[in-house]
Amino acid sequence: MTGASPAATATVDVQDGLPTPRRYWAVAAITIGLATSVVSTAIANIALPTIARDLNISAAASVWIVNAYQIAVMVSLLPIAALGDVIGYRTVYRGGLVVFALASLVCALTGDLATLCIARAGQGVGAAGIMSIQPALVRLIYPRANLGRGLGFNGMVVAFCLAMGPSMGAAIMSVASWPWLFAATTPLSLLALALSWRTLPRSNPALRTFDIPSAILSGATFGLLILGIDGFAHHHPGWMIALEFAATAVLGTLFVRRQKRLPAPLLPLDLFKRPVFALSIVSSTCTFTAQGLAFVSLPFFFQSVLGRSQVDTGLLLTAWPLAIAVTAPVSGRLSDRIPAGVLGGIGLASLGTGMLLLAFLPANPGDWTIVWRLAMCGFGFSMFSAPNNRLVMNSVPRERSGSAGGIIATARVLGQTIGAALVALVFTLFAFETGGAAAARAASAALFVGACFAITAWMTSSLRLVWRGNAMKA
Repeated sequence: MTGASPAATATVDVQDGLPTPRRYWAVAAITIGLATSVVSTAIANIALPTIARDLNISAAASVWIVNAYQIAVMVSLLPIAALGDVIGYRTVYRGGLVVFALASLVCALTGDLATLCIARAGQGVGAAGIMSIQPALVRLIYPRANLGRGLGFNGMVVAFCLAMGPSMGAAIMSVASWPWLFAATTPLSLLALALSWRTLPRSNPALRTFDIPSAILSGATFGLLILGIDGFAHHHPGWMIALEFAATAVLGTLFVRRQKRLPAPLLPLDLFKRPVFALSIVSSTCTFTAQGLAFVSLPFFFQSVLGRSQVDTGLLLTAWPLAIAVTAPVSGRLSDRIPAGVLGGIGLASLGTGMLLLAFLPANPGDWTIVWRLAMCGFGFSMFSAPNNRLVMNSVPRERSGSAGGIIATARVLGQTIGAALVALVFTLFAFETGGAAAARAASAALFVGACFAITAWMTSSLRLVWRGNAMKA
């Protein structure tokens, strides 16, 4: 150990996954934490009008309740993931749960916007600690032969919670006031913390230091990027958006240059030199952008164009996560035997086709006409997600699992943010506020753009088969 380099590898106290039943308790610990953090991404949206009225603030000001969480997550993901490699994954995970639980409690008890936004930012930091090292923990918990199964289950939890978040929020709001949206997550976080105490595997810290300047540059770069993208969604002045993107470019350049000089960088640029890794991350970002476009535009389409109620909309959208729940276990098992390029190609072809069929729905579609198209999208998303994450994690050394997991989470959040911003941009271009035919055209256009992102993801995912074939020949 004394002769180890600064980038020395981390070791773990398990050779090939955890034994049962400890493995099941560990899975429960990370699943509850992951589900709680992902639901919090979308659950507050449904309550914004009520919060704005209760706090006597404008609708525009209430949007910062969502923005604070989103920006904090994006700013924190990479630094916290790298911190997991340095001080241990379960330590970071437990810390994330504690921060998230305390911030959730403050959200529930506060009565002013400033404190609520600060607490929501705290939730975002805690959520980043929970989400960023999830793949690394899965890699330690499951045997190598079942890694795809574990990542498939994780992917199912993420997609299901993202899709069901608004419906869960509506259900809570139907019987309680908005503070309970936040209060309900506190006991769940504490339950996950209790389960994690004796079940999660230990990873010995890598013998390197945490680079604080890189963390600051990373946070500033991604924070400004999210602000710029979000500016499209909330119609910020053009000069402000341009300034945010310009600052992103400058700070991003400084960040990348610093990473190239470090023996153990915060952003592992060397991993992107591996074609399979880079193509997988690009495919993931495009896929989550497509999903974001669908999840944001479809509720408007169902309610404003088809005249469905909020309850009907929630029930219809359930077809997507239900298809994921059914498909994910199968996809995870198949990913342990079939190349990700093959499974991902099938899944993304299904996702793109499903979104095109949704974009060109007939004038007065029945429920079944909508449901089977949504199920087709959910099936395709699930067939891509688990094999893709498995390939990403297996393409990096075990001691860098935290960094790889952080990149996976960053791709997801960035894709969702881009998707939401593109919906706002498309609705603006089609004068969505006029309703009627313009609303139908706007929603169809947003879904068509989503289909284009799914097709792009299919192309980049399929390219992995070419690189795999070349590697085998070599």
